[in-house]
Amino acid sequence: MAIVRPFRAVRPAQKYADKVVSLPYDVMNRQEAEKMAEGNPYSFLHICRSEIDLPNQKDPYDRSVYEKAKQNIGDFLNKGVFIQDEEPALYIYRQVMDGRVQTGIAATVSVDEYQNNTIKKHEFTRVEKEQDRINHFDICDANTEPVFLTYRDDKRIRLLIEGWIAENKPVYDLETEDGIRHTLWVIDDAERIGHITELFEEIPSLYIADGHHRSASACKVGLKRREEHPDYTGEEEFNFFMAVLFPDADLHIFDYNRVVKDLNGNTVESFMAKVKEAGFKIDKKGEDIYYPETKHCFSMYLEGSWYRLTAKPEIIPDHVIDSLDVAILQNRILEPILGIEDPRTDKRIDFVGGIRGLEELEKRCHEDMKVAFAVYPVEITDLLNVSDNDMVMPPKSTWFEPKLGSGLFIHML
Repeated sequence: MAIVRPFRAVRPAQKYADKVVSLPYDVMNRQEAEKMAEGNPYSFLHICRSEIDLPNQKDPYDRSVYEKAKQNIGDFLNKGVFIQDEEPALYIYRQVMDGRVQTGIAATVSVDEYQNNTIKKHEFTRVEKEQDRINHFDICDANTEPVFLTYRDDKRIRLLIEGWIAENKPVYDLETEDGIRHTLWVIDDAERIGHITELFEEIPSLYIADGHHRSASACKVGLKRREEHPDYTGEEEFNFFMAVLFPDADLHIFDYNRVVKDLNGNTVESFMAKVKEAGFKIDKKGEDIYYPETKHCFSMYLEGSWYRLTAKPEIIPDHVIDSLDVAILQNRILEPILGIEDPRTDKRIDFVGGIRGLEELEKRCHEDMKVAFAVYPVEITDLLNVSDNDMVMPPKSTWFEPKLGSGLFIHML
C-alpha cells in the first residue's frame, strides 16, 4: 500500500505566485541562481539557494546559508508573500510543456515506506549532496522542495482528479520564463481527499523519478526527529515528506548524453576499429545532426561528422540493467576503449541533458571535448522494471522534463 497524506502547505499568496516560483535548486550553479533572482526579492531561490543573499559567504554549505533560508521563509510569511492553509489538503499540480501535459498530486508520503522500499529507488546517492539537503531541511524545519514520484496509472485516481479540475478553479495558473505552464488546484474537501488516499492505499509501490537526494535527506531528517522525540506517535509531520505523484503515462524521459575529453591515446582510425570490434555496426551520416532512431542505436559525433552505431544482437545482454543503452555504451565503449571506469567521478567525461539538443554536443566537441555520444531515451517502463528488481540504473540515465517548479508549496515539519 502507498500512504498518501494531505498537509497544510505553506505556499505563495496568489498575487506573488508568478514571482515566487523558480527552477529546482540542483539545476543551476550559484552564479546562475544570482542572475535568475536578480531584481526579484520574492524568488524562491532566496530560500532554496539562499547563499545568493550572503555575498561574503563563499562556502554554500556553511550553517549561515541554511539559517538564511530559514530566516527568508519566516520573512516571506511575515510579509504575506507566503500563506499557510488552515486545514490539510491535497494539491493537484499540472504542468504543460510544448503541449504535453502531466498532472500530479502534491501530498506527503511516508518515511517508513521509504525505509521499507514501498517507495522504490533507481539511483545511488552521494553523501555530500545528501548532507546539504539534510542541513537545509533540518535547519529550515521544512521540506522546501518536493520529490518527483510516479506510480502505475490508475484510471480511478485520474477520474477523481479530472472531476475536481472540472468543478473548481485553480488557485494559480501561470507561465514561467522557460515556457512551462504551472496550474494548481487545492482539494480541500474531506470526502474527496478520503477517496483519493484510499485509492492510493491500493497502489503497491511508488517510484522516485527525480529527487533521490531530496528523498534520502528528507527521510534522514525524519529519523533524526524521531530520535529527538522518542515518544513520537507516528502522526507527526516529520514522519512524512513532501512529494508530487504523477501517473507513469504522463511522464516523458529525455535522453542523457555523454561527451568525452579525448580518445584515450587512440587515433581516430584505431578508435573506430575498436568500436567495430566491440560489436557495433558503424554508418557515417555526415555533418547533419543524427538522432538515434530506436533502442540499441547510438549517435556519435567525432571530427565534425555524425555516425550511427548499431549494437549487434549478440552484444545485447538478457539483463534488466546491462541491456539498457547507457549500460551498453559504458560497458562496450566508454570503459574498455576510452578508459572511463567510473563515470560518476572521472573528470574526462561530462553529461548533457537531452533538453539542450544535440547541437550542444557539437558545441562541446568544438570547445573542450573530443567525442560525443547520444543515446535513445530510457523508457518509463525500464525505470519501473529496474526499481521493481531492487536494482539501480547506471549514473545519469534519465532526464525528466519539465522539472517541478519550486516555491509552490512547502511542508513544515
